[in-house]
This record gives sequence, structure tokens and C-alpha cells, in this order.
Amino acid sequence: MSLTLRRSQDRGHADHGWLRTWHSFSFADYQDPAHQGFRSLRVINQDIIAPEVGFPMHPHRDMEIFSYVLKGAIEHRDSLGTHAQVRPGQIQVMSAGTGVRHSEFNPSATEPLHLLQVWILPDRGGLPPRYAEWTPTEEQRAATKVLIISQDGRAGSAHISQDASVYRIKSAAATTVAHNLAVGRGLWFQLIEGQVQVGDVKLGPGDAVSSEEAGALEFKSDGPVEALLFDLV
Repeated sequence: MSLTLRRSQDRGHADHGWLRTWHSFSFADYQDPAHQGFRSLRVINQDIIAPEVGFPMHPHRDMEIFSYVLKGAIEHRDSLGTHAQVRPGQIQVMSAGTGVRHSEFNPSATEPLHLLQVWILPDRGGLPPRYAEWTPTEEQRAATKVLIISQDGRAGSAHISQDASVYRIKSAAATTVAHNLAVGRGLWFQLIEGQVQVGDVKLGPGDAVSSEEAGALEFKSDGPVEALLFDLV
């Protein structure tokens, strides 16, 4: 199977003092014509936010946005009246729709916040804005591969308005995870922690691999691993 590799060190990077961030695709001051997104996947930002600071209230529209917390907690406020905190194991999902303003803040006085922020283009514009949270069941928390986001909310996943399935891969020990990519779809695998072998490609933390060739893929870790797998129309 044909694979395209995106190494961690090739991502865009910025250090703002209060925020250290890595961009898989063009974002803000990092602009790369070769990396504008992958199918409906528009943004994957890995952010480390210092204590007691964050992103002030700002607007979005016509975008499906989710935050995947790795360490610490994220405090969310928005113009819909939502005020919530999300911790590791949970995700927050926001459909910006016709327009929403929101802020994301690290409420800890001592601990940094580490998260992935992901934007996916919706399948249509003008949707009503909404906010939701996903908290895994005990069975989902224990599963090595679990569906966390989908278009139809199947298997207890969070809903977004796009034909995209997002899986969390997580194991405390060496494991092999299989995924079958259907004809006409694309796969993006974003490794967060661990070492993973995919075909002839060895991945380290922050690396990614993509494919648009239908068939079966195996992701083999040699120890603890955490990753997100996107299956996109």
C-alpha cells in the first residue's frame, strides 16, 4: 500500500512563550502550499499551553472543531452559554456553524495543558452552532481502538456533520491495530506517543502517515502507544 509520511520535525512550529504549537497543516503564520489539509481534515495543532493562560474569545464559522486533551484540563466558554472543563480521556466537540465565539483556557495554576486541536470541514454550511462532550464508558476506556467521532454517532461516538470516522488508538503495552480503508476514502494516522511500524515506515511521536489506497493496514507498536486515526471521505 502506498503511504505518505509526514515527520514531526517537518511540521510548522511556533513558540509564543505561553503557547508552544506544532501545525500539521498550514495555520496562522505557517503557510505551506504542499500541506493545506487532507481531504476534509483541515487542522491538526499540537498545543502546549502554560498555566493560567489560553486563547481569548474569538469567532469561528462553518467548521467542526474538536479538542483531544492529553495532559491537564481545558476550560471552555462560548457564546452559546457553555462553560465546561474537559480532561484527558474526554473530548469536546463544537460545530461553529453559522457562527460562534469561544475561548479555551488552562485553569491550572501550576500545570501546563497539552492537547490536540482538530478542525474538520463540514459537509454543508449554515448549520446551527452546537457544543457537546464525549466521555468514554469503561469499555471504551479499556479498548485499544475506539470510535470517538463519526457522522452518525454510532457505537457511542460523538457526532459531527461530515463523513469522517475518528478512532482513538491507546494501549499501555505493545499491540497491533488493524484498519481496512474502503475504496474512495483516505486515512490519516497521527501518532501522539510511542513507536509504531506501518508497513516499511517507522513512526515516532508527532509523526503521521496517510494513504488514499484501499486495503488493510496494520499499525504495530513495540510498547505503550497513543494515536488518532482518521478515515475520511
